[in-house]
Amino acid sequence: MTAPTIITMLTSIIVDDELFGRENLRIVIENYCPEIEVLGCADSVVSARELVNIQHPDVVFLDINMPVLDGFDFLDGFEDRNFLVVFVSAHEEFGIRAVKAGAADYLLKPLNIKELKQTVKNLLTLKNKHTKIEPFHESDKIAVPSSHGFDLIAIDDLIRLEADGCYTTIIVTDGKNKTVSRTLKEYEDTLPKGCFFRAHKSHLINLKYVKDYSSFGGYSITMSDGSKVELSRRKAPDFILKIKAMLKTT
Repeated sequence: MTAPTIITMLTSIIVDDELFGRENLRIVIENYCPEIEVLGCADSVVSARELVNIQHPDVVFLDINMPVLDGFDFLDGFEDRNFLVVFVSAHEEFGIRAVKAGAADYLLKPLNIKELKQTVKNLLTLKNKHTKIEPFHESDKIAVPSSHGFDLIAIDDLIRLEADGCYTTIIVTDGKNKTVSRTLKEYEDTLPKGCFFRAHKSHLINLKYVKDYSSFGGYSITMSDGSKVELSRRKAPDFILKIKAMLKTT
């Protein structure tokens, strides 16, 4: 069996509306963090999105306070993120919101070299921690990364999957839920389209476990575990058609 490749280098971009902030971070990274290659810098959310689509970096070093659109607006523009995020800000009050946004780390300005080097070490650990999700040879199971290797989970036991930044929480029938550092899109591409439905940018549900649907005060779906999942307005017609088709075959 071939040993997995160990990642020792990461590519990155820097997003900051202030020239000094961009150049200072770039110089510090180049001088103290040889594991990070800076592919480019952006001075706004719009230019940052363009740069991500062109360069496909492993990491985005992201300022929060920027005019017009801020760092959180930048993240909201990606339905599925294939990059890690490190917030770099002079304001510490955004820490909790950064965690909820799925940030890998949060660095305060002015930068502390020791903290930056530790962040880079953590980023490499995150990239090397899990092997890529691959479907099991048997089509009724998937392999989900874990700290000890991977777990095999029956597709039929998956109630729903919920995105949380670069992570996905998998909710299963036995209550032994798992959170893994993979995007929801990867699971959407792996799981059978006939059984699973992308109800919202943050939710992939197993149609088998839908309990009820409501359009009162907004579109929502109640799952068999009692959880309520938001349904995107534009996806509501497709959801209803999927349920009707499923009922015809049962």
